[in-house]
Amino acid sequence: MTRSYSLGVAFRGWPATALEFYEGLEADNSKSYWNDNKAVYELDVKAPMVALLAELTDEFGDTRLFRPNRDVRFSANKEPYKTAIAATVGAGYVQLSAEGLMAGAGMYHLAPDQLERYRSAVASERTGPGLEGVIAAVGKAKIDVRGTDPLKTAPKGYPKDHPRIDLLRNKGLIASKMWPAAAWLGTAGAKTRVVDVWRGAAPLTSWLDGNVGPSTMDEGPGFHRRR
Repeated sequence: MTRSYSLGVAFRGWPATALEFYEGLEADNSKSYWNDNKAVYELDVKAPMVALLAELTDEFGDTRLFRPNRDVRFSANKEPYKTAIAATVGAGYVQLSAEGLMAGAGMYHLAPDQLERYRSAVASERTGPGLEGVIAAVGKAKIDVRGTDPLKTAPKGYPKDHPRIDLLRNKGLIASKMWPAAAWLGTAGAKTRVVDVWRGAAPLTSWLDGNVGPSTMDEGPGFHRRR
């Protein structure tokens, strides 16, 4: 059954047709499938996400909904459409796909100037141990913390035996949680799960804000590169 959302309507979760839409898109990632099912995307996928973002912006910050089309110009994968809908809200990220719902926060891809500040803060005995404590606290909230795109060895200028070498090798750091699709996804309770992750990840985003901060380079947004 298709649900219609309009501006100001409370978030009520995603109907099963939202997941079915992405299951179909994974099987047939074509313009014809998209055009034939565009109404389902607009009403059952996008509209609930817009409603959710509207309820989260006051607490977490500005929102950005990513476009459904893929940029295939420099990619070997020429499929035209993304198989998930995703958005950022401040430092937070939320994504819905056929597999379920994911929420995360942090800095996924650090710009060169950010990466330099991140590694300096990790290596410092003044700020590095604090990050270890933050990661432990976020983990106790049952939220996964992981580095992104790690180097295979120590970055240039840092010893291989540094006590925080695993953190130094990262090019980003995020906290996230993934939930497989279930009946709760079709209720307002989906919002609660997202909020719980973002609040639980707050110590990590605070450390990153204080020690890394925004990039001064013209690079990507939000969860991918905190501005």
